[in-house]
Amino acid sequence: MRHLMSPLDFTVDELSRLMDLAGDVERNPEKFAHECDGKILATLFYEPSTRTRLSFESAMLRLGGRTLGFATADSSSAAKGESVADTIRMISCYAHICAVRHPKEGAALVASSKARIPVINAGDGGHQHPTQTLTDMLTIRSLKGRLDNLTIGLCGDLKFGRTVHSLIKSLVRYENVRFVLISPEELRIPSYIRDDVLKAGNIPFEEVRHIEDVIGSLDLLYMTRVQRERFFNEEDYVRLKDFYVLDRKKMELAGKDMLVLHPLPRVNEISVEVDDDPRAVYFKQGQYGVYIRMALILTLLYPERYGLC
Repeated sequence: MRHLMSPLDFTVDELSRLMDLAGDVERNPEKFAHECDGKILATLFYEPSTRTRLSFESAMLRLGGRTLGFATADSSSAAKGESVADTIRMISCYAHICAVRHPKEGAALVASSKARIPVINAGDGGHQHPTQTLTDMLTIRSLKGRLDNLTIGLCGDLKFGRTVHSLIKSLVRYENVRFVLISPEELRIPSYIRDDVLKAGNIPFEEVRHIEDVIGSLDLLYMTRVQRERFFNEEDYVRLKDFYVLDRKKMELAGKDMLVLHPLPRVNEISVEVDDDPRAVYFKQGQYGVYIRMALILTLLYPERYGLC
């Protein structure tokens, strides 16, 4: 039995097979419409989510399965003090596979150590968000045709952004990938990514303050919101929340093939006037999230059939 705690849990070859399967799911939905008949996915979401939770549920329903779960900690026995370990022991009696989102780093790993079913980390604090990273990678590969030979700009909250951290750690495994880190001083990438991943791996990167200075050199621009829930000080959040706004004027400086991604939800960091630009693919990204989660559910439930054995 395998779990997914981090994108690095899968080898590059396994990720390639997973994304190939997601492509097959996209092209031939009827082929997979009954693969999970009789199976149940539990979604244990201890913090709010729209896209991730509904994407998992949509994925399971499209495979013919069913779902159960809760959307906030207040609506679960966690409100009574029940531990994640005890909850997952019980959920293992009710479901065949489980997705866990929790505000504390490592909570999903604890769940996987006690579970008798495959566990998927659907986001733990500011640490990892592996299925968003798989979504990002599938989007890039599907629309760019590759995951190597790319210059990727990452903009906004690079300090607390778990999607950014996961994406960097995943993409450094591919050849000739260069990062441009765009943030104010207060939201710079943490040292464990800068030193232990980028510098340690001799990965080319630069840190800049302004989008306009670099957007013309990018293959991809990955925008992120400044996350209010990660700040300890409201004044710092208010000061930084509108530091970056991607608008039509800035897009005029970008290459005609550059893609704009965003894990969503957005607040003000991408103007709605950008939505109609063909290079803005963040809503397509959401659709790819369903396909990759369908492929992941199939792969973890049926490892022998779908190539993890």
